[in-house]
Amino acid sequence: MSEKDRPGHPATTEREPAYLKLLKDFPSSDSLDMRPTELGLSSGPMDDQRKTRVRLRLASWAFTTRRVPPGAATTILDPAGRTPEVGDVVLARVDALGHHQALQLISGRRRHLFPGDEVVVAYGNRYASSQFESFVPESMGPCHLVAGGGIASRAANWHASVSRGPTEITPIGLLGDSSGKPINLRDYAMELKQTDGRFSPTVLAVIGTSMDSGKTQTCVYLTRGLIAAGLRVGYAKITGTGAGGDYWWLRDAGADPVLDFTDLGLPSTYLTPADEVQKALTLLTDHIAAQGVDAIVIEIADGVLQAETAELLSSDTFAKRVGGIVLAAGDSMGALAGVSWLQQRRTPVLALSGVLTAAPLQVAETFAATGLPCYNRPELATASNAMDLLGQAQRHIATTKVASGGSGRD
Repeated sequence: MSEKDRPGHPATTEREPAYLKLLKDFPSSDSLDMRPTELGLSSGPMDDQRKTRVRLRLASWAFTTRRVPPGAATTILDPAGRTPEVGDVVLARVDALGHHQALQLISGRRRHLFPGDEVVVAYGNRYASSQFESFVPESMGPCHLVAGGGIASRAANWHASVSRGPTEITPIGLLGDSSGKPINLRDYAMELKQTDGRFSPTVLAVIGTSMDSGKTQTCVYLTRGLIAAGLRVGYAKITGTGAGGDYWWLRDAGADPVLDFTDLGLPSTYLTPADEVQKALTLLTDHIAAQGVDAIVIEIADGVLQAETAELLSSDTFAKRVGGIVLAAGDSMGALAGVSWLQQRRTPVLALSGVLTAAPLQVAETFAATGLPCYNRPELATASNAMDLLGQAQRHIATTKVASGGSGRD
């Protein structure tokens, strides 16, 4: 008898789906609950429908799927002959761990992944210069988990530092509703409120020279500074790839409300048409304004040269909505290039921040080259500095409004 044929050898059980092992103990496994929940799920005959619901309950549901209501998914659709679309929700098996070895759950927790785990993620494209460029595949064959927030995609290239390559997954099937229709994130986009004009909070935008330049930390500490001044601050991430880290960090910082493009049914914004990205800016800032906040901090992902970012920053919508920019940069030369590029647009750069602030010499070089203040995290969190930035943005909006003879908003 060969080693692999011996009773109890791992090779005899490794392909057994994990959910089958848990079915018999399901009533005592409620702590594993992720999404589908309804009365009677843990009792009754173990028919195919109940097996599907139990399987989906035991799978790990990613952050990107957070707006899919509990119980909405009732079927796992046969993948044969299907072409996935951006935003389609899929049950997939983890085959081999690569760069992403954990999944950000709806709850905010990071769940460590293991081969054989089943996850619920969304198909999407990704642009991340420090990680992956990837695209929604043309079939439901094996592909990759390209973001910790839960994006199924096919990686086309990646940064040299991603030595392990992407995590490999195999789609099991798209999730469907009770009518058999594939579930898509856009089906559950939040119902957004439109501002009635009573509240016109000033919008400050945080932009980066590149990925990992310190954008989110700039948003966090700028938010803390505005809150220290006694203001209520809302936050929206307008572009990027669906992930929970920024979302939860801004909530922890005190921003309220906190929204991002996934609230609009977009798993990511890479390759999203320019008018849809501009609409996202309008819808998210209007919804936050309708909550009666005093100021809005928005974050634009990736660097100024990324296609969707560049188009948005050059648009009329951005010029009318945003009062000023804080540019996060990785070094002084990047800061100078970023400021020079932005100064050819209509929204003023008010200050610099980001990774470069860790180096006093780079801060000195940046100030000498641009003449703009360069704030580190504690300085951004100071009420006086944050309010100075907000005041400059308000004055720019007021000047624009007078010059245009309008409201200053699109």
